[in-house]
Amino acid sequence: MTVNVIKIGGNVIDNEAKLQKFIKNFATLKDRKILVHGGGKIATKIAADLHIETKMVDGRRITDEPMREVVTMVYGGKVNKHVVSSLQQNGCNAIGLSGADAGVILAQKRPVKEIDYGFVGDIKSVNAGFIESLLNQNITPVFAPLSFDPEHGMLNTNADTQASEVARALSENHEVNLIYCFEKKGVLLNADDDDSVIPKLNPENYEKYKAEGVIYAGMIPKLDNAFAAVAAGVNKVIICEADQLQLAVETGEAGTAISLA
Repeated sequence: MTVNVIKIGGNVIDNEAKLQKFIKNFATLKDRKILVHGGGKIATKIAADLHIETKMVDGRRITDEPMREVVTMVYGGKVNKHVVSSLQQNGCNAIGLSGADAGVILAQKRPVKEIDYGFVGDIKSVNAGFIESLLNQNITPVFAPLSFDPEHGMLNTNADTQASEVARALSENHEVNLIYCFEKKGVLLNADDDDSVIPKLNPENYEKYKAEGVIYAGMIPKLDNAFAAVAAGVNKVIICEADQLQLAVETGEAGTAISLA
């Protein structure tokens, strides 16, 4: 069984026209598929409406107790159910999940080191058997970026990491493709030139581009997750524009391909 694990970025989630176009394309994919979505800026806006301050460190959200309530409500509720209902409208039978549902994604609360991230989860295990049972019923799981710690409850979790961990868990028994879809055409040589796509990244040129400052900031954790997935046996990892989803799945000729060679 071939499984496509697709992660859709927050900037697409924030744009309703782009989101609906992506969902139409996603719904037509023939192989078994899983969708992992980010949160976008909706949690920040709703937090502001509730007079809850948003604190970010290096692009990562500090999730104190009030913010945990917001992200659970927004990611697990508003965003997740909007995506699921849109998929249903496009003929894709889907179910929305957080890591707490059936204990499918277990994590531990991130230890406090230099920074206290609050209720943020580092994933420990993924219940691949439960996910497979849904896929075998032709049900598409749609994961909100929320994991579960039996001691601390619901935890905010990086969606790129979640997609990578789900793909890695399923790759033990299946051929799995992991595709990160976002607003850019791929990993860029020049952040100001949308056509400067790097067609292939391996560990050697990845380190070179990082040292030169070509690849930086939020792209680094995304790529670290991509390389970890390939190293763990995921068949194909591609980072591409949301509009290129079908091309990436069908031919692999889209965006930036991640390879160990």
